[in-house]
Amino acid sequence: MPRALRADAQANYDRLLEVSAQLFAQEGADTSLKAIAAAAGVGIGTLYRRFPTREDLIEATYRSRTDLLCDSAAALLQEAAPLDATRAWMERFVDYMLTKQGMADALPAILATREGLRLHSREALANAVTELLDAGTAAGQFRADLSPSDVLMALGGITLISGHEHQRELATRLIDLLLDGLAARD
Repeated sequence: MPRALRADAQANYDRLLEVSAQLFAQEGADTSLKAIAAAAGVGIGTLYRRFPTREDLIEATYRSRTDLLCDSAAALLQEAAPLDATRAWMERFVDYMLTKQGMADALPAILATREGLRLHSREALANAVTELLDAGTAAGQFRADLSPSDVLMALGGITLISGHEHQRELATRLIDLLLDGLAARD
């Protein structure tokens, strides 16, 4: 079991993951590791100490973004009604997918070689959507016949379409249409 990092080392680690997510989304997976370290306010040695290879950094970034997104479902449900929490989560999902698309060239090989990473992501996303849908159904806001995998497929389509068109606002409009389709009918 890896030992816990000191507070300053953990802050550096977290900042590296945050900055790498931003730069991968903007510039792609080939963005300079020196630029990531500099933007995070750490030396390149600190980056390499935590992430010996570019693939290690991409995997950690992907895993952390997935976990942050999935963990946010419960927090959003604490703050808002299920419909509003689901809308907010779907917006976060689109942003997550934009970061993932920035890593698109490198991610397939990483997912193929890092055992359990793809399964972990799929299960975590399905669990988050299930939590949101169950809360919405219990509140009478969503239909009872919804499939989390169908919702994730629809969200994936929304992300692909809006990303291809380079129109982030299109994703929001399509999310509204999707939510209308999830709504309980009287």
